Amino acid sequence: MLDRSSTIRRSRVARALTAAGAAAVLAATQLAVPTPAAAAVSRAELALRWAPIHYQDVDATGSHALGGQSDYITKVDFDGDLNGRNNWERTGQSGTSLAAHAYYSVVETSTHWYITYLFFHPRDWTDHPFFETEHENDGEGVLFAIERDGSAYGVLRAAVTVAHSDFFSYTPAGSTWTSGRESVDGTLQFQSSPHDTFGHPVTAQEAQGHGLKAYPQYAINGDGLVYYPSTVAETPSDGNDRDVRYQLIDIFAADGLWAQRANSSLFAGLGTFAGDTSGDCGVGTWSCSTNSANAPWGWDDGNDVPARGELASDPAKLSAEYFTTPAGLARTYSYNPYAGAAAALAEAARTAPPVVD
Repeated sequence: MLDRSSTIRRSRVARALTAAGAAAVLAATQLAVPTPAAAAVSRAELALRWAPIHYQDVDATGSHALGGQSDYITKVDFDGDLNGRNNWERTGQSGTSLAAHAYYSVVETSTHWYITYLFFHPRDWTDHPFFETEHENDGEGVLFAIERDGSAYGVLRAAVTVAHSDFFSYTPAGSTWTSGRESVDGTLQFQSSPHDTFGHPVTAQEAQGHGLKAYPQYAINGDGLVYYPSTVAETPSDGNDRDVRYQLIDIFAADGLWAQRANSSLFAGLGTFAGDTSGDCGVGTWSCSTNSANAPWGWDDGNDVPARGELASDPAKLSAEYFTTPAGLARTYSYNPYAGAAAALAEAARTAPPVVD
């Protein structure tokens, strides 16, 4: 996890041209997938193909914004260590990198792939002094359910996003999945990328608190960043850069987030990032809370049936609850590294404090 990705910078003119071309092709239907390859694609290739084009609203006002840098997505070890309790202070400091990264995990059944994406920010912040809190670290994201239809990459049927302590569900136009116990909240749009040949789903996060929904339920208001999935990590040129490539990191990598889940410097509990009140967190605002951000196996919507963390660890169960699906959706996993910690995850769901993020 501590390998440093090089920051790749390109001219603002080129960025503007590519972003303008991409914006013209927003569509409410999925774009065509290239002809399947003869060999099965890897999980990394699958994650890259379905990774979202991501709109990040940016607020550059207030001392905690750091000129907009507090809204940049990055790695949990952007500052060169796995200490979650110094991330607030080190955001924007010299010697740290806010190069764009996102995390993913893939689990599989015989009928579907489920890909979870985590977007991490070192700060969940506010510039409002009344009745609003902020906290160190912020982790929110999205689950995509992809039917294994015989093509190389399958077909995306549904998405569930994480906005603080609430989940929101979406389907692409023409999906065979419809509302279940939870009502579908909107249509998942697709956009072509200037960096590959695929149409990608489009997600967006608000500034400051970073709740995540399908675009355009959140959108850029003024300054903002448009992140494109890639194999390289770029640092935004400023808070209004509309073409920034982000690199994916496998949660299940040998020394990845899942392997670090018992690291008490990074996690305060199973699925909860460690964060304290040091630095100026809470200064000029209502308060600063501790241990308030979550990894995917800690995400929870307290008003639904699936338990804490099951969006990532048992997405087939969540899909069956959230959506009405065609017959035959498999519930047994052929690949699910989360499953080995099922008992610990269940205990954490029973004893962990309510999700705050």
